[in-house]
Amino acid sequence: MSHDLADRLPAPLAGLVPLARNLRWSWHRPARDLFERIDPALWRATRHNPVRLLARLSPERAAELAADGSFLRELEEVAAEQRRYLAAEGSWWSREGAADPALRVAYFSAEFAITECLPISSGGLGVLAGDHLKSASDLGIPLVAVGLFYHEGYFTQEVDAEGRQHDVYVRVEPSELPLMLERDAAGEPLVVTMPMLDRRLHAQVWRADVGRVPLYLLDTDMPQNLPEDRAITNRLYGGDIEHRLRQEIVLGIGGMRALEALGKTPTVVHLNEGHAAFAAVERARQLMGDGVGFREAAERVVGGVVFTTHTPVPAGHDYFSPQLLERHLGGYVWEMHGAWDHFLSLGRRDGAWPDEPFCMTILALRLAARRNGVSRLHGEVSREMWRHLWPGLPTEEVPIGHITNGVHLPTWVSRPMASLYARHLGDAWRDETDEVRWQRAAHIPLEELWEVRRYGRRRLVEEARTRLRRQMERLGEDASWTDTALDPDRLTIVFARRFATYKRAVLLLSRPERLERLLATGKVQFVFAGKAHPKDQPGQDMIQQVAAFALRPEHRDRFVFLEDYDVELARRLVAGADVWLNVPRRPHEASGTSGMKAAANGVLNLSIPDGWWAEAWTDHNACANEPVGWCIQAIPGLGADADDADAEALFRLLENEVLPLFEEVNEEGMPVRWLERVRSAIRQLAPVYSTHRMVREYVEVMYVPAHRESLAVGVATTRAAGGAS
Repeated sequence: MSHDLADRLPAPLAGLVPLARNLRWSWHRPARDLFERIDPALWRATRHNPVRLLARLSPERAAELAADGSFLRELEEVAAEQRRYLAAEGSWWSREGAADPALRVAYFSAEFAITECLPISSGGLGVLAGDHLKSASDLGIPLVAVGLFYHEGYFTQEVDAEGRQHDVYVRVEPSELPLMLERDAAGEPLVVTMPMLDRRLHAQVWRADVGRVPLYLLDTDMPQNLPEDRAITNRLYGGDIEHRLRQEIVLGIGGMRALEALGKTPTVVHLNEGHAAFAAVERARQLMGDGVGFREAAERVVGGVVFTTHTPVPAGHDYFSPQLLERHLGGYVWEMHGAWDHFLSLGRRDGAWPDEPFCMTILALRLAARRNGVSRLHGEVSREMWRHLWPGLPTEEVPIGHITNGVHLPTWVSRPMASLYARHLGDAWRDETDEVRWQRAAHIPLEELWEVRRYGRRRLVEEARTRLRRQMERLGEDASWTDTALDPDRLTIVFARRFATYKRAVLLLSRPERLERLLATGKVQFVFAGKAHPKDQPGQDMIQQVAAFALRPEHRDRFVFLEDYDVELARRLVAGADVWLNVPRRPHEASGTSGMKAAANGVLNLSIPDGWWAEAWTDHNACANEPVGWCIQAIPGLGADADDADAEALFRLLENEVLPLFEEVNEEGMPVRWLERVRSAIRQLAPVYSTHRMVREYVEVMYVPAHRESLAVGVATTRAAGGAS
């Protein structure tokens, strides 16, 4: 579809096509405004997909726009600005990277959340990956990314009248998305092959342009493949353990071969979680030759590999039996003339028993010289978790550091808040992580801040009512009550995240009498949203408890569950909440970036000191009269007793501090002390917990040293072996 868009549009509108095909519109407001101006209703109906918007645009409306001088001037301004942006002149890397002009980073991840119309993400890992690409683009980092194109993406969530989650999969055609099929020199679709059992697997390559960063997505749904192979890239995290292994072979081995075929062989490989660890193995294979065997190549590749782990619990890592692994990769290792036992040892703790499973995280840890967790506490947890791989070192010296996650501020800061920042911090707030600039936030007038916060809450209430009505009508239930659900002037507390058991979504419900007393005051309301993995029955049980409670007639207007949590709903929630609630069982939250998005929008965090909040509370709450939120003082290691103690601490804060502070207003009805706390949180947290800061840290601490080490051992200049067909 994207190929013939220009032919369908009048000549004056041709400039819309390159804008539509570059996902920068997902965070560049002038481009989004331009597409919305074309047809606001159609823009919403296409889930903010400009390719489908232009394809469905009526000839009459296209003719009107082609004759509209005001629209054409706006189009030329946006197009000219994008051309300047893509030239990368004046970017951070253009100023800072002169000493390393040959740097090329390949960022591998199983999921990416860029925008709602490209549903290839399930949650926090994908959001972090998407924000990483956006900041890399803004900063001008020479980075490419590799993932998989899932035709059915992650599931659409529907909740029935009893609160049970149902998983609905909708097939998405890449031709209807802002994607381009990569082609070879003869103009044919570029195809890479890789081993799969006793045959060769084929994958074509789609490209999504994320600003200056190309994101390559491998797709096995091709007629050359067997039906079971075509289904490998059908769903994100779908299928059984064998299906997962096949996806990871495509991501890692196929991804590296795609980069080679495209002439994009990197000097640095960044593995975002263990799913992508086979990329490092394939990188070693590409270095073989001229007397260099697999064992030596694997040793040489280590210096140029960066590994980021996101999972602080052992059960969350991928393990494969040696028998399953040998069925799929035995031929691959044999082709490299490698010893199977040596290959297995790369992913095992010690191989003391023959059936010890192969761990993708251990493989990544062994093939990367630079390793990190995603918060200070997570770094500590990771060193303890994996210390057995370095038996001669004390835990504190285990070589796993940390780079705390961030969020891409231009994506997540709401339009009204962005305007407020522009007025008082200057337009450079989007790109600046300079804490001196952000000190100006201390002088934002409270009246203006209050108006922005009230506007965000109103928009959240409107969105919630619309979604609740749609949900009730789908169930055939009375939807009249949804017109008055929630109150735009009431303290609004939001819990929105993946419903994994350790995140304890039902902690509030563990004290039903106190929760109902809070709701009965008429002063506070709660909004819940989130999905549980289709195979996570305990997580789905939590959703049922929350959703069923939310549908009780006596409080359904003050406690709601919104189904199908996605990027679009997340933006509305982080802009409209007053309090962002996070109650994981410490220390199981690796980072928790949703709270960072909320803080950047003037939302106060009420959280267990886990993940990012553990350091945010410690580092940015030193001044007693300028707190940045609330900390629920957790007691680790108590199991059910910890849940009970944490629930008690949570309700004590809600009853004695959070609600009273919001209700404490001046003569104009404005909660002055609350807003001072909001202003303090913005000033102290927004510049630090930004992906601009995070990506710059990766460049300085990880990428540049890895690149230089690759050059030193000849990895970066070695001509890669074949892989494309």
